[in-house]
Formats: sequence, structure tokens, C-alpha cells
Amino acid sequence: MDAASRIYVAGHRGLVGSGLVRALERKDYGNLILRTHAELDLTDRRAVEQFFRAEKPEVVFVAAAKVGGILANNTFPADFIRDNLEIQTNVVHHAWVSGARRLIFLGSSCIYPRDCPQPIREEYLLSGPLEPTNSAYALAKIAGIEMCRAYNQQYGAQFLTVMPTNLYGPGDNYDPQNAHVLPALIRRIHEAKTRGENNVVIWGSGTPRREFLHVDDLAAACVRLASLDDAAYAGQIGAWRYPLVNIGCGADQTVTELAMTIAGVIGFRGELRYDATKPDGTPQKLLDISRINSLGWRPRIGLREGIARTYRELIEAGTLPTPPSS
Repeated sequence: MDAASRIYVAGHRGLVGSGLVRALERKDYGNLILRTHAELDLTDRRAVEQFFRAEKPEVVFVAAAKVGGILANNTFPADFIRDNLEIQTNVVHHAWVSGARRLIFLGSSCIYPRDCPQPIREEYLLSGPLEPTNSAYALAKIAGIEMCRAYNQQYGAQFLTVMPTNLYGPGDNYDPQNAHVLPALIRRIHEAKTRGENNVVIWGSGTPRREFLHVDDLAAACVRLASLDDAAYAGQIGAWRYPLVNIGCGADQTVTELAMTIAGVIGFRGELRYDATKPDGTPQKLLDISRINSLGWRPRIGLREGIARTYRELIEAGTLPTPPSS
């Protein structure tokens, strides 16, 4: 991948996609191909076929997906499996048909079995039952991994799949019902402070352990992977059972510890309460990141620093609503 490469970022307005665009622009990759959902519906096979035939991108980042937090995944499993299967099937296949040299498919650490040994190595894929609350989404992403592996095996493609840990940063979803845990806590704690309340509710028990990575760190890792030359790709990745790379920070904390960090950044001094009617999800998800480390990548943004930066950006942009006075 060089400065002249035609690069398509599918899902460029989302959390990961917008991070990829920032990372590529910082590296002076100027030949970016971007389409909004209104301009290109990736679940429409014919539209995707026509797009790839016309644009012929050399490098493709598949960051487009239907995503949501634990409640959304548990409530709308049919939507999650259908939409994600359609998106990735259309994009991966037509990227190959149009001659793309490299493709990076974005998944999620939730693909791994619910009770995996920790930290989670890539080899643990399909070694046990999935977490029931997001199994539909996870199965769609596992199908995407297998699709990339199969195209590599059958057609000699160089398609790589990336499994990031929990992400946060610019472009995240702050909907109080459908957001992931970190942005949901930022919003709830911000609103509690704004309203002058003396407590904030955390879904579940607060005991599950989670790992978090700023999206700009993930984007830098993806650009590095897409930039591997053919020899490096063959030497580092070709021998792996699955073309799969975990990307995380190598450390985790409980949801309660996360909430305390966010409260400290926001300046909320009230009590944390727990809603035991909400599911906890997987007890722990800590990724083994030795593969990406072996390729020379390390995360640069610490959790507290990243949360503070994200919160400051949200306030400056007016993204977080100011609730009416009670």
C-alpha cells in the first residue's frame, strides 16, 4: 500500500471507519474512496457489484457493520446476523472479483467463546460455546473470518481479519439504550452530574472485566497491517490457521473500576448503583496481543488519557445533551 493506492473504507462515518480515515490521512494516503449509506447500501448485492466494478479499489477496509451494545444484540439478533452477513458477503466477494490486493475485515473480540482462557489467543476461536446475548452477531463475524480464510486458500487472496477489543473515541454511539459500556457510562455519569443527582446506575453487577482501546490506536494497527509487503504477509500471516489478529492494550479492569475512572474524569462524586436485572455478558475478555506486537505495534493512548480526551471532544462538539433542570 503506497500513497497512490486506491483505498476504500467501508463504513467511514462510524467509530472505526472514521478512525481509519484519520489514520490514513495522517500518513498522506490521499486516494480514499468513501461512500455514505445513502450513496451505497452494502446489503444491496447489485449496487455493491457495480461500485467495485467502477472504482476498483486496491485496498479495502471493511469497517461497515451493524453494531450495538449488549441490550441491542440480545433484543434484535435477527437484524444483527442478517445485516452483517449481507454486508461482509457482498464486500469481500466483490473486492476479490475487482482485484483488490489487500482487505482488512474488522470483527470484534466477542467472537471468542464465552469462557475462554485468559488472555484470549487467536487459536481459541471456535473452541467453545459463545456468549448467548451476542451469539448472532458473533456468528456473522466468524463467518466473515472463514470467508477471508477461504478466499485466501482458494484464490490466493491476501485478506486479513482483525479482532479489536472494546473500542471508544470520536464517532462512538452514545444512545442510552444501545451504546456499548464505556460510552453508555460516559453519558449516564455526565447526565447525573449535570442534573445534580447523587447516584448513577450501572447495568449488571459491575464485576465483568473488560479491556478498552482508543479507536485511533486500532486504526494505526490496521494501517500497519494493510501496509505489509507480500513477503512480510506470507512470512508472518500465511502460516496461521486463520488470518486473524487480535488488537488490544493488554490490560483490563472491572466495569466498576471503569465507571470510577470515568466519574473521576467527569468530576462526579456520587454513588454507583447496580441494576441486577440487566445481563453481565461474558465474565472477562482480555486479548492476547502478541501477534500484533510481533509486527512492531504498541498502543499509545492510555485509558484515562483517552477517556479525558474523548469527554473533552464531546463537550466541545456539543454531542452530549444537557438534560433539562428538574
